[in-house]
Amino acid sequence: MKQRTRALLAGAATVLLFFLVQVGALALVEPFERYQTIEDPTNPLNSVLYIALLLVATAVMLGVIKYGKEQAIRYVIIATGAVVTYYVFSVVGGPVVGGGAAVLVVLGLLVHPEWYVIDAAGVVMGMGAAALFGVSFGVLPALILLVGLAVYDAISVYRTKHMLTLAEGVMDLNVPILFVVPTRLDYSFRDDSTPGAAGDDDGERDALFIGLGDAVMPTILVASAAFFLDADAILGVPIPALTAAAGTLAGLVALLNEVMKGEAHAGLPLLNGGAILGYLVGALFAGVPLDVALGIADYL
Repeated sequence: MKQRTRALLAGAATVLLFFLVQVGALALVEPFERYQTIEDPTNPLNSVLYIALLLVATAVMLGVIKYGKEQAIRYVIIATGAVVTYYVFSVVGGPVVGGGAAVLVVLGLLVHPEWYVIDAAGVVMGMGAAALFGVSFGVLPALILLVGLAVYDAISVYRTKHMLTLAEGVMDLNVPILFVVPTRLDYSFRDDSTPGAAGDDDGERDALFIGLGDAVMPTILVASAAFFLDADAILGVPIPALTAAAGTLAGLVALLNEVMKGEAHAGLPLLNGGAILGYLVGALFAGVPLDVALGIADYL
């Protein structure tokens, strides 16, 4: 019973982390319009290009891991985290606050990369990345992106299994590429010599691990719907964006139920699927025509 309670609390904490990423992304959508650099955010080819770039980046990272140069990946991720952190905090408190926050993130990850530092940096990076992509991808490109990445994630985990190789290769880098949620108070991510095995002791899981991308990708649709879709709103947020967020969390609960069984699972099929289903239900509830909700009205 004690083990189950710990697992449930860790699951609830994971849901909270995803929720914080969603709320933060929604709050950043409007101020992040200034960072929109794509000429035509509604062009579906943007998604195809991004997926192609992701495949290239994955191949490069696997090559780096193969030759034992993982530390290069670590520094790139930390630098990326600093840039995104600057974007997030500069819209709140200006360049000085943004720069200070970026420095703190870099120092924290270099000097004391414990699980709470990684999770805090991951939340900031997640909300910033989701907002950036959300204002850069219209609804149709966002939907194509989520479907494409869900298929890719399933293939890379269940068939080629190269995503598992990638995860194992970067797990020890102590950077915010994943959320680490302990199931016991004395857990230390820095001292966990076998994080890829989830630190099981006598059959009890010491921590839950879930990729940061699993939080970011479905939240792109949440942010895109909030930015591009004209629909009835609650508290200033279009209903389809809210239901996409709710669908993501429902998919997360289903995913965690499988993860608790101790096996690796592709997260994006459930998470992106939940986001898309929630989005479509919300759009229909808000009276948005299906062709508009899908972003194909201009093509009909």
